[in-house]
Amino acid sequence: MNNLDSYPPILRHLSHPRHHSPDGGDPIHEEDPDPLPLIDLQCLTHDMKMKKAFEEACKHWGLFRLVNHGVPSTLLTQLQDQAKHLFSLSFESKQASCSSANPVTYFWGTPALTSSGTALTTAPQNINWVEGFNMPLAHLSPFQSQLPQLHSFRDSVVEYGEHMSRIGRRLFEAMVKNLDLNIEASSSYVAENSGIMRIYRYPNCSNSNVGLGMEVHTDSSVLSILSQENEVSGLELLKDHQWLTVKPISNTLIVNLGDMMQAISDEKYKSVTHRVKLNCERERISICYFVFPDEDLQIQSSKYRPFSYKEFRAKVQQDIKTVGYKVGLPRFQHTHHSLN
Repeated sequence: MNNLDSYPPILRHLSHPRHHSPDGGDPIHEEDPDPLPLIDLQCLTHDMKMKKAFEEACKHWGLFRLVNHGVPSTLLTQLQDQAKHLFSLSFESKQASCSSANPVTYFWGTPALTSSGTALTTAPQNINWVEGFNMPLAHLSPFQSQLPQLHSFRDSVVEYGEHMSRIGRRLFEAMVKNLDLNIEASSSYVAENSGIMRIYRYPNCSNSNVGLGMEVHTDSSVLSILSQENEVSGLELLKDHQWLTVKPISNTLIVNLGDMMQAISDEKYKSVTHRVKLNCERERISICYFVFPDEDLQIQSSKYRPFSYKEFRAKVQQDIKTVGYKVGLPRFQHTHHSLN
């Protein structure tokens, strides 16, 4: 099968440029040395230098590399290989394998999904050049697929999800300690049953004007943990009004803080603004774990009125449908005025 036929029809035509709205930054050269903070998970609780580096990364970056994370390199490689085989299947077979009754959903053209994993309606001019699978970890074990590739991938994702849950809890507990927060049930803020795995594929494209793989955004999560083992660049973060490439390095994970962590920390920590550009030579596959608070847990902050993640998610989805984009945390600020 031609590789182009494995993509959704709308992603098979990458020759139509579209206008970009201002994105808030200028590109930075990829040849520049990699300045991203590097955090060693094994040293996080007892090494004072590492604890300080972790605090600085959360305050000033909202994103860092994670090493010594305990995830076997063989599992990371296996996930990438299985994802590549899964995405290489025909569009029709991928679409048919994820019916409305299944917890695993297949999406394309937008990263904005409902709580059930289906894509929110987006206008054609706002297309994101991405396809993916949405996999809620709490519902994966009983999931059966007619596609052998998806079935075997599910088994690997379940194992990987256990590692992600462990890492997410440990990082959040370290942040709570650094912030001196009075949180007794930290597990409610990184709820294991909220964990979602999303597997993305971005086509390669030599036309830089065609659009973005994923539009400029912040994550709604507490934490997001990314694996980009196929070593194809594309992820960029906004730092000091410049777009900085997050270079892929084998056997390291990328952790970024989301909106919920910014609110929980009373804005001491930042939810990082990022985007994905299309690679001109190779398609890019990435695997991202998102973790959220319990849906009805009330987030308390001096910067925002009390709200739950369930309320936040509903408002985000409403804004995407009505104003065309995610407003996010500003909706919950004490001084916020309604947007038209």
